Amino acid sequence: MPFENILVPIDGSETSYAAAAKAIEFAKGFGSKITVVQVLTLDPYIAAEYISASQTNELIERAKGFILKSLEEAKAKFAEHGVDVETRLLEGQLIHREITRAADEINADLIIIGSHGRTGLQKFFLGSVAQSVLTEGTTPVLIVRKA
Repeated sequence: MPFENILVPIDGSETSYAAAAKAIEFAKGFGSKITVVQVLTLDPYIAAEYISASQTNELIERAKGFILKSLEEAKAKFAEHGVDVETRLLEGQLIHREITRAADEINADLIIIGSHGRTGLQKFFLGSVAQSVLTEGTTPVLIVRKA
């Protein structure tokens, strides 16, 4: 099965960069198009004006700047390996929903996502974006754990 269109969510962590490294392998092996995304989570209480009236919010604008910088750094890492990528900043309240929505929008054949590998109480309290993407989405998912 060729992987023509791969979505790679990042969050600036080493784990997400491990997923990016795996995506580089796939891109080189299959000639895949890579789309790297990062989600700006919007708390409805903090971002109410921003969401409803498109007003600016200093906290949100700083977060956007940080994410755009992170996406540019990821783009540079791919470029070092000769892989061109498209980047997208996504916005929403649930990270996994925005990732699965983006995968659907770009007709992704595969999502390559990093996982911190939390277990037990950590997983119960913190949840797992990778697990949610795996169970709620329809696109195949490759989960990469940083060794």
